This record gives sequence, structure tokens and C-alpha cells, in this order.
Amino acid sequence: MPNRFLDICAHGVSELRPYLPGKPIESLERELGITHSIKLASNENPLGPSPQATAAIAAALGQVARYPDGGGYQLRQAIAAYHGVSAACVTLGNGSNDVLDMIARVFLTPGMESLFSEHAFAVYAICSQAVGAVLRIAPARDYGHDVQAFADAITSRTRVIWIANPNNPTGGWLARDELRRFVELVSEKIIVVIDEAYFEYVAEADYPDSTRWLHDFPNLIVTRTFSKAYGLAGLRVGYGLSHPDVAELLNRVRQPFNLNLLAQKAAIAALADQAHVRAAVDLNRAGLQQLVDGVSALGLGYVPSVGNFLTVDLGRPADAIDHALLRRGIITRPIAAYGLPNHLRISVGLPEENGLCLSALRDVLAT
Repeated sequence: MPNRFLDICAHGVSELRPYLPGKPIESLERELGITHSIKLASNENPLGPSPQATAAIAAALGQVARYPDGGGYQLRQAIAAYHGVSAACVTLGNGSNDVLDMIARVFLTPGMESLFSEHAFAVYAICSQAVGAVLRIAPARDYGHDVQAFADAITSRTRVIWIANPNNPTGGWLARDELRRFVELVSEKIIVVIDEAYFEYVAEADYPDSTRWLHDFPNLIVTRTFSKAYGLAGLRVGYGLSHPDVAELLNRVRQPFNLNLLAQKAAIAALADQAHVRAAVDLNRAGLQQLVDGVSALGLGYVPSVGNFLTVDLGRPADAIDHALLRRGIITRPIAAYGLPNHLRISVGLPEENGLCLSALRDVLAT
């Protein structure tokens, strides 16, 4: 039945398709009457958060009747110190998605163009379309970003360019020199967003830390998250780093108290425990190789990844395989919505979870 209010809502919203998250374990088990399911669909950290973060949450529970610090002073100071920038450069978000939405609301208007790559993170299109911007999609190269295609797609109406490095859902990445040359050629009147949600997982020597470019490019915004390597996905903590003038504009539209008390306390503690992050990264590296070896042994292709997930080419429509895995209690992520109908994205889990997923995939493919 069509929505009765479509005729009075904003034009961009009337045709908007909402973001589809990974299926929750509770939903699958309730629907199928099963237990002990495994979720490898949302790129979560199987190691979980730092014990220091959980201790900080416990210590703050007695304060939850009070509003949190609306400006997130302590967390902004901690993030600024970690990156060697002024706290005036920091914008806090309810996850980095929140910061992406702020960027769209500040810099995109109806008729202006939002440029991103084919197979890019779905939120770029969602937040752009919601404000009435025109979506321009640059063709992918090897499932990842093609900076020449980006350059060719820039017009006088381009206002925001979104680059996920590494890219989600495909896992590819742009090297330092290639990405910096592109940022150099973009007009200062165009905002360039480099989304580094999976930054901590990348070990390649020529992968850039683009936060170090902030002094050179006042139109650059770099986003990071505590949802992945820091293991705080359930608390939703993210941030953007930018020139103070850009951050000041973003903070004008940031909702009051967008980052709750427990999230702020946990993120401060998690940031201080880099040993835990390194342990999560080491676990991921071994698990990613386990998945690569496993799908290769099954004769399947995959997109090389430097994140905490592997996108697998099944060579056939993925929906039927996904449904069969769900019946076995294995939740992965079909990504037809990203233009990849034959692919499943599998998050790296604990070694035993990876093994169970590979075993179930082998059985499904054999039927």
C-alpha cells in the first residue's frame, strides 16, 4: 500500500530507499526457532571492546540520569591529542554515519551534485538524496575507486566528493600518492570526504593517513569510527576531522547531546588502549587470511580486501546462497544493492566462526 503522505514529503525522501543493515541475530533466531547463530554481516569486531572501555561504562552508570556533555569536551580533547590537531577540528557523531549526514546537510542543496563511486558505501547516496542533491556515480575500477573517473565526473555543480578508503563493501583502497594527487586537483570550493572507517586494519606501506593532510587542504574532511577496530559498534561513536571553519559549520547542525554519556566515556578509554586495538587487528589479519584460503579452496573468487571483511564472488545470484546459510544460522551480507548481485560480503569473525561459515558455505554450494 503506498504511503499516504508521499505527496507532501520532501522530493528526495519520496524516492529514497532506506539503508538495510545486517540481519540481527535475535531476528534470525526468532524467525527460525534456532539458537547459537553466527553473525558475519556487519563488519563488527569479534574481539569486542577494550576491558578499559567496559570498565568506564560501568563506572559511569550512576550518572545516566544526567545529560551528557553536549560538546563532548573530554572526548574531543582526547581525539585531538591522538591526531595532533586542535579540538576545534573535531566533530563528534553518533557513529561516523552521523557526521556524513551533517556534511550532506551543510554542503549539499537541491540541484547540487554529490559524487561517489560505483559500489561505494550506501550512506553517501542516502544522505545526499535526502537533501535533494543530484547523485553522480563514477565508474569503479577493479571494484574500487578510479580517481580519473572521479576527476572526469566533476562539474561546476559538484559540492561534495565521497571516498571510502578502504572501500566498503569491496575492501579495496587507494595508495597515498594517487589519492593525494587527486585531492590536490579538486577546487577548494568542493568538499572532499575521505571515510577511513577501516583505517586501523590496513597494513600496506603506501596506504595514507589522510588526517595528516588537514593542514594542506581546508576543504578536506576525514571521518573515523569507534565501531570497527575499537569494538564499540553498539554505542555508536564516530567523528570527523577538518579545518576549524568546516567543523564549526558541521557543529551548527549537530543535534544536541548526539553522543550519549556512556559512549563518550567508553570511547575515551578505548582510544587510550591501543594494545587492544593491535590485538583486534592481529586477530583480523589471521581471520581474513583464513577466509581467503577457505573460499579459494572452494573455487570461489573474491575481491582483495584490507578491511575486516571479504567480498566473495559466488558466480551465481547470491540470494539463494544467503537464504540457505541463514537456515544454518550463518548471517552474511548479500550486496546486490551495491550492484554486485553475485557477491556475499563476509565479515571476519573468531577463528571458529570463520570455520563454521566456510563449512556451511561448502555444504550449501554442494547441494
